[in-house]
Amino acid sequence: METYTDVLLITANVGSLFDNVGEIQCEWLRELYTTVHNHKPRFIALHFQEVGGKDYMVNMGHAERFFQCVESSEEMKEYDRTCIYVDNQFQAEESFTALGSMYFIHKTLKNISQYDFNAKDFKPVSGQNKYVGSMDRVTTVEKEKFPKNFWPDFKWSRKGFMRTRWIIHNQGLDLVNVHLFHDASNLIACNASPSIYSANRKHALRYVINRISDSRYSPLPFFLFGDFNFRLDTLSLVQHLSNSADVQTVKKDSSNEVKKIICEEKDNDHKVLLHIEEKLFTYLHQAAFREDNGSALLKYDKEVTAFQDVIGEEDILFPPSYPYSEDYTKPTQYMNTRCPSWCDRILMSHTAQELIFRSDDGEKSVMYNTMGPNVCMGDHKPVFFFFSLKKNDH
Repeated sequence: METYTDVLLITANVGSLFDNVGEIQCEWLRELYTTVHNHKPRFIALHFQEVGGKDYMVNMGHAERFFQCVESSEEMKEYDRTCIYVDNQFQAEESFTALGSMYFIHKTLKNISQYDFNAKDFKPVSGQNKYVGSMDRVTTVEKEKFPKNFWPDFKWSRKGFMRTRWIIHNQGLDLVNVHLFHDASNLIACNASPSIYSANRKHALRYVINRISDSRYSPLPFFLFGDFNFRLDTLSLVQHLSNSADVQTVKKDSSNEVKKIICEEKDNDHKVLLHIEEKLFTYLHQAAFREDNGSALLKYDKEVTAFQDVIGEEDILFPPSYPYSEDYTKPTQYMNTRCPSWCDRILMSHTAQELIFRSDDGEKSVMYNTMGPNVCMGDHKPVFFFFSLKKNDH
């Protein structure tokens, strides 16, 4: 009698895949198929953000071909049922999120159904189900763009969430694809601790959690995975990195506005240790973000702690997932645009954590890691979580 089902969750901000079509995309797909092959899950959930990339009006066609490529590939042929949701309706500015969610069900997994939010009932999943467009009339998905008044001081952008609800072997759960607001300026991020951007993300994530836990539907254990855009506490980090340096703040000529922050080493020929501008973050010892997977800097990763009452996460044992170089020859190097951070995450409710089967014999039955650590995957490394979901016997 089966007691659990192997599940693979993957989150990937794929924006740069469509802005740089070609070799990176092939590499990306190869890594995906390798991950599937190595773990042999029976249920796969792929959550994508920034479908179509920054230039989505031009590149949405590439995105559709990319999805087509995954679903029709030889490597995925054992998965005989699929549910695919791609919000590519960029003409609908009020609702466009650029989120895409793909779910694959292995032919050996018999006991699975999906929730119809309209009928408020679960229905068995069969065949290939693909919805590309606005999602307004699709009853098996709930999608929302964050309200315009969320960030009155910032440009309204295509951020939001998309939820599906499942029963796998009698166990109900919500899978939620999330994309939160980024840090628009490194200099503003340095102003306060926590930064204004961090406060915005906190507000948005609390909104998502409230929406998926409200009384419209019975609350279920949930997995939230996507690009949370969580950043290191920049002010505290910069103070730490520059504590033995000479710090110089350069103002714009006509105003009191900071144009750049330069930290020079006191000896060592006054080498520039840290140089920060609105969209520039260069640190002399970039290897610190990769050494021991950046573990010494995890203490500055504070944004999840505000949600410890409802959310848990496996230990992070991988380096920051963003912003990697998009240069094909530098797959492990970070770009000098932002402070490297663990933006891409897989979080879960405490009730979901209880559903994870952990073997007593010390065997690694749970894996939380990046995909393609040594090949170019675009500016974000996808993050995956492989685990065994306990069967509900009630």
